Amino acid sequence: MKNIRLFLCYVLMFVVCSCNSQNKKNAEYDWDAKMKDMGLIDINFWEPSIQYYLVYATKDNFTGKPLYNSKLTKAWLHPKAAKMLLHAQDILKKERPDLSILIYDAARPMEVQFEMGQWAKKTNNEYYVADPEKGGGLHNYGMAVDVTLIDENNEWLPMGTPYDFFGPEAHIEKEDDLLKRRRITPSEYKNRKLLRKIMIQAGFTTVNSEWWHFNACSRSEAREKYLLIEK
Repeated sequence: MKNIRLFLCYVLMFVVCSCNSQNKKNAEYDWDAKMKDMGLIDINFWEPSIQYYLVYATKDNFTGKPLYNSKLTKAWLHPKAAKMLLHAQDILKKERPDLSILIYDAARPMEVQFEMGQWAKKTNNEYYVADPEKGGGLHNYGMAVDVTLIDENNEWLPMGTPYDFFGPEAHIEKEDDLLKRRRITPSEYKNRKLLRKIMIQAGFTTVNSEWWHFNACSRSEAREKYLLIEK
């Protein structure tokens, strides 16, 4: 009996160690290297004036925990989307030299999209998260970007809601009514209009529910022409 117990202890230890080793391996997957190998662009390397703060590398996001590991450290985009964002920055600088684009999120691995999808189902927020079971969204191809504007002191311009705010105040089709009902201020309204103006002029399209989100192509085009970001 003693030998059996000892054997079971060894088996349990082996299983635990194997699981920990696998979890560590997954947690340390080098997504920066993967993105580079896929031909995606580190936008800040191309244009240092475009800054980034990867929200999902922190716990300051809608799940309350970091979703990116320590080896996803840059804002990556497909070259087509990267060129469009550079164009948006040029448009902005001509109109407002004191302002710059800041990236909240860019290319996103599918494994992170699945984690977001699980959270969305548990909290009844599926509307705001692209369904990973249906191929995810354009972030998962490096063809979408979440952005805001910052001033010359690196202060974020007020936009009426924080990033990843799930509610009508973040919707762009409701802005006139939001302004009328004083749910957003005139300066916040103006800032959103400016952000949307430069991004649309650069070729991006919008989504109604998120003032910060811009697409570089349609979902059908992405599935036909571009690579999904997965291992």
